[in-house]
Amino acid sequence: MADQTIRSRVDKVFELDFELAPDKLHPQAHIFSDLGLDSLDVVDLIVALQREFNVQVRDDMRVRQIRTLEDLYVYIETLKKEQQI
Repeated sequence: MADQTIRSRVDKVFELDFELAPDKLHPQAHIFSDLGLDSLDVVDLIVALQREFNVQVRDDMRVRQIRTLEDLYVYIETLKKEQQI
């Protein structure tokens, strides 16, 4: 399970950049079917996450495996840990 701070910051990106209501943002929410993002939105999401967390997502094949918010929380937490090394 991902850190609560990361969860809050990721959720805030969805709230501000995609105007999603906080009650829709739960770990099992599917990014495409539940939250309504499309392939163009994903590009904006990556840019917003890179800006929010100061991480590089580009060319990381693990991104293709993200389906739910929980997947995204764990991925961001993993990136932050990798960049601290």
